[in-house]
Amino acid sequence: MLYLLIKAAISGVLIAVISEVARRQPGWGGLLASLPLTSVLAMMWLWRDTGDAEKISAQAMSTFWFFLPSVPMFLVIPMLLRAGVGFWLTMAIACVMTIALYAAMAAVSARLGVRL
Repeated sequence: MLYLLIKAAISGVLIAVISEVARRQPGWGGLLASLPLTSVLAMMWLWRDTGDAEKISAQAMSTFWFFLPSVPMFLVIPMLLRAGVGFWLTMAIACVMTIALYAAMAAVSARLGVRL
């Protein structure tokens, strides 16, 4: 249980630091947020927990395929906010759209034989 709390604390601190940097310097915050820090952390935790290179390889490949449908969210959010759509509605639209794109990616990848 302590190990889980340590992982959660480190991951939470990372998010808090990024949000604080973004509050002061949005560009630098965007750079930090765009880094695959959560993916790297997840791979490090997975390696520490399992030592299984195949699991890490599969996780990295799945991350790549699920990254693709998340990209449009980062275009839709500024577009909607600049068009005057409220923040919470913008976030809801972006999240629903991203979930739909994730579902589409899962369906398409299964048809193409890509295992996620």
